[in-house]
Amino acid sequence: MYTLQEVQKHNKPDDVWIVRHNKVYDVTKYMDDHPGGSSILIEVAGTDATEAFEETGHSEEARDELVKYHIEDLPSEASCNPWNLHARWGQ
Repeated sequence: MYTLQEVQKHNKPDDVWIVRHNKVYDVTKYMDDHPGGSSILIEVAGTDATEAFEETGHSEEARDELVKYHIEDLPSEASCNPWNLHARWGQ
């Protein structure tokens, strides 16, 4: 099972993982097809992108597309622990 620390390692343009609602997605192969451009995905690579995804107002079609890239779920304690967020940002 992947942890948030493992996801954080996948933050390069050729290796992009994100988390959305405690689910891990490898969106590397989706970079060229993302309607908003690859730079948006690179910006959130290796992070919990739930807030960014939801604030953008993605369509149901976009949500369905993301399912193809789901690789694993985070353990619930890793994604809910606020200390993990501080560790991610180096605080």
